[in-house]
Amino acid sequence: MTRPAASRRHLSSSPFAPPVEPPVRRFGVGDRVSHDAYGLGRVVDVEEGVAVCVDFGSVRKRVLSPYNRMSVL
Repeated sequence: MTRPAASRRHLSSSPFAPPVEPPVRRFGVGDRVSHDAYGLGRVVDVEEGVAVCVDFGSVRKRVLSPYNRMSVL
């Protein structure tokens, strides 16, 4: 079974609570971050709302928004 491409809209008459929007994550240059796949790193460049460039020591990666697998330390 596959998921629909578009999310369903919430009806005001529904007994269920509307889905909660995840908070927008913001990163600044110099922030220490942790990534699930790459580990610890430092933000070196920010493309507002699009991507961040992170130096993980041995490799530099451009991580695209949404940043589900990355968090600020």
